[in-house]
Amino acid sequence: MNGTKADIAAMVTAMQQDSAILSQIEVSLCVPAVFLGDMSHLCASALVSWGAQNVSDKASGAFTGEISAKMLLEVGCRYVIVGHSERRLYYGEDNQWVAQKWLAAREAGLIPVLCVGESLAQKESGHTLAIVIEQLDAVLKVTHAKTFSHTVIAYEPVWAIGSGLTPTPQEILLVHTALREHLIKQYDRAASQTVPILYGGSVKGDNARQLLTLDNVDGGLIGGASLKYDTFAPIYKALL
Repeated sequence: MNGTKADIAAMVTAMQQDSAILSQIEVSLCVPAVFLGDMSHLCASALVSWGAQNVSDKASGAFTGEISAKMLLEVGCRYVIVGHSERRLYYGEDNQWVAQKWLAAREAGLIPVLCVGESLAQKESGHTLAIVIEQLDAVLKVTHAKTFSHTVIAYEPVWAIGSGLTPTPQEILLVHTALREHLIKQYDRAASQTVPILYGGSVKGDNARQLLTLDNVDGGLIGGASLKYDTFAPIYKALL
């Protein structure tokens, strides 16, 4: 819940100078819902897509204040984040609710970005892999290989978000490899390899190349560093 329309416009304008880079990678801006309707105009000359930060699990009805997946699709969204740690923590979204949001987004034609991750207490008790697999399994129960291939997973260790703390490359590699292997067990290697697994949690320009080029790390889910071009651009440039 940051920024203004002017901030987003300034970001996109600055990104236009990186067209040669953006033609080789995919960058999507997930902006506050009130600005989604402006994105087709703001991004008309930029090689970026856009998405939402949240979606309702309901298709329509008397759910004041909610936004359906079809509404997001109508304003040009390609992606929507589901299950972000802040939604789970502050708004009580449990695994089953997240799974229903994922399903609503997927059935409407959006690409859900499913966030999984553990708290500091869960990490310190040695439950990291159990937690992220449990969060993933909740979604796997409501889908099958064909539809799950049109999704993105984002591992975001809750204890690293905005804290300045970052898992070691070995810790990130362990989780991403476990997620990939779990998908392979559920489906098959070919289908599972089409699912990008992003890393999110204190990614900055000075550590982006090290973190985002690890095996089974296909990109980043960037938070605070994405609010300004000067801090965001070094991250996506590190992908090349």
